[in-house]
Amino acid sequence: MLVDSTGFSMLSWGSVAMLLVGITLIVLAIKKGFEPLLLIPIGFGAILTNLPGSGIMDPTHGFLGQIYNAGTASEIFPIVMFLCLGALTDFRPMLANPVTFLLGAAAQGGVFVALIGAVALGFSVEAACAIGIIGGADGPTSIYLASKLAPEYLGAIAVASYSYMSLVPLIQPPVIRLMTTKKERSIVMKPTRTPSRTELIVFPVVTAILCGLLLPPAVPLIGMFMFGNFLRESKLVDRLVDTAQNDLCNITTIFLGLTVGATMEAGQFLKITTLKIIALGLIAFIFSTFFGVLVGKLLMVISGGKINPVIGAAGVSAVPMAARTAHLEGQRANPNNFLLMHAMGPNVAGVIGTAVAAAVMLALLNK
Repeated sequence: MLVDSTGFSMLSWGSVAMLLVGITLIVLAIKKGFEPLLLIPIGFGAILTNLPGSGIMDPTHGFLGQIYNAGTASEIFPIVMFLCLGALTDFRPMLANPVTFLLGAAAQGGVFVALIGAVALGFSVEAACAIGIIGGADGPTSIYLASKLAPEYLGAIAVASYSYMSLVPLIQPPVIRLMTTKKERSIVMKPTRTPSRTELIVFPVVTAILCGLLLPPAVPLIGMFMFGNFLRESKLVDRLVDTAQNDLCNITTIFLGLTVGATMEAGQFLKITTLKIIALGLIAFIFSTFFGVLVGKLLMVISGGKINPVIGAAGVSAVPMAARTAHLEGQRANPNNFLLMHAMGPNVAGVIGTAVAAAVMLALLNK
């Protein structure tokens, strides 16, 4: 019969469930504006891979399967994304107030809380490291580490990472309000200095060299991140910067999102371990916010009340959403408060911090 040759005859409850998951991700992106640039391709990739008989993820002949092997599993796409992010990143707020490095580092605390929790739940150390990095709220780093340490959990880790990045405005405010008083959130920070062009040019070169010498596994991520930023700050290669910021970034985002979504095949995704990963990711994200604000409060005391502790929440590397959330929390407490540029410092530092945390894990595991 004709129906026996169609996908309807091969549909399983798992496939139907995953088709609904893919549709849900797309709806969240369109209706709620949750990271549409990534949730739309991830959601559509999940739909395509769960259409029975499509063979789209076949490693030899499948369209997405070949792209996955060439770009995602090989770690090329996440590394290229770091180049693009570097070209999009402005280090001025961080260099203007170097103390924000501490906030970016502190916000990595949630990574290690989730790592310990994952080990306690029975995950291998390698998988626990990949799960823990969700707390850094950095999608490309999560994908990079998962592809190296726990490729079997790549789909769940990527979806959890990008989902929580998009939910920053919902997750972080309750933690911020719980840890700070209205008076603390009302602190107005003074404008900072403007870094010189020499600082902006020297910083990416020095950072790439130092990180590479101290943590060789950091070179692919930090090295490309700093290379992209150096292109931007050199002011000499506008065509390359434009390509990195636009065409290259967009193409990589499309294929990265589609192939990550295509790993969400029902047989691999619909497991108890997936729910554990999503729960651990949320715990990691909450504790990253907690530690960032905690160190922010410490700096507030040390500075004599000149630093608003709310900017510590921006230490997670969900750029610029975490910085915007910190800014809005400051404005809710004091309408005259403007924290956005101050919060961008720890926000950018968080990107570096998450990449360094990933490199430390790889170094300790000799990967």
